[in-house]
Amino acid sequence: MKNFYNLNDIKDINQSIDEILDIKNNIGKYQKIFDDKIIGLIFFNPSLRTRMSTYKASKNLGLEPFFINISNNTWSLEFEDGKIMDSSNVEHIKDAARVISNYCDIIGVRSFPLLKSKENDAEDQIIKSFIKYSNIPVFNMESSIAHPLQALTDLVTIKENSKVKKPKVLLTWAPHIKPLPHAVPNSFVRAMKKMNFDISIANPKGFDLDPTISKGLKINNDQLDAFKGVDFVYAKNWSSFENYGKVSSNYNDWIVDEKKMAKTNNAKFMHCLPIRRNLVATDNVIDSEQSLIIDQSENRTYTAQYIIKKLLKNG
Repeated sequence: MKNFYNLNDIKDINQSIDEILDIKNNIGKYQKIFDDKIIGLIFFNPSLRTRMSTYKASKNLGLEPFFINISNNTWSLEFEDGKIMDSSNVEHIKDAARVISNYCDIIGVRSFPLLKSKENDAEDQIIKSFIKYSNIPVFNMESSIAHPLQALTDLVTIKENSKVKKPKVLLTWAPHIKPLPHAVPNSFVRAMKKMNFDISIANPKGFDLDPTISKGLKINNDQLDAFKGVDFVYAKNWSSFENYGKVSSNYNDWIVDEKKMAKTNNAKFMHCLPIRRNLVATDNVIDSEQSLIIDQSENRTYTAQYIIKKLLKNG
């Protein structure tokens, strides 16, 4: 594996999950194996779990991490080829990526979509430009359309907590006050398909995911019905794909609450965080014994550690 852009870069998903769990359960075996190497963590957007878990994973491996917050403590970047750079962007990605490659041994990049143009966001220009122009491995800490670190973490968390080989998993849309990206639900659905889990999606009409992502899956516009008999409930908001980037405040009844969770097979509750309490899900659901949100956040460290190790050892 030369770069980690999405889950398709992993050849054997089951083996990867097993290796991540081995890292978690035998953490001392993987300490300080890359002394004197540098990891550059480049953030175009805010982060808590990604920033801290990747930092901890890097330190566990013996790497020296440094953070670049684009537009806050470095030059603004231009990504268009052939552009006359007579506006606000100071440095071209062609130059920046190669310079960073000279200073680092591996790069992680996090960038959100603008949610203005479906076509532009689908190009995933920022992460793909770093991959194109860097001379060292690059991994995706969330891009416009994919969050493979989170999805791989979610698979690990489900494997740890599932009582059956093929659990029934529900991805349910939840309310939010602003439009959110599709990266997490996109990658989560792809992950469930790779494991051949029984995955279904619940969302209001007009909020279907990209049909190339959800192809072949049951889409239920009746949320209460969708909860029946499932083993895992993954709550996440996403903006409209059809009416791209739009959000609606007309669906606050799509909150995940105790009444809906009671319809499940004593399901575990999952969310990637941050979560808006009593909007996405109630306090009672979030703080219940069935909630896995803290387990998910912990597992982010071991997933990042696995990916970094895999890239530095070149597969």
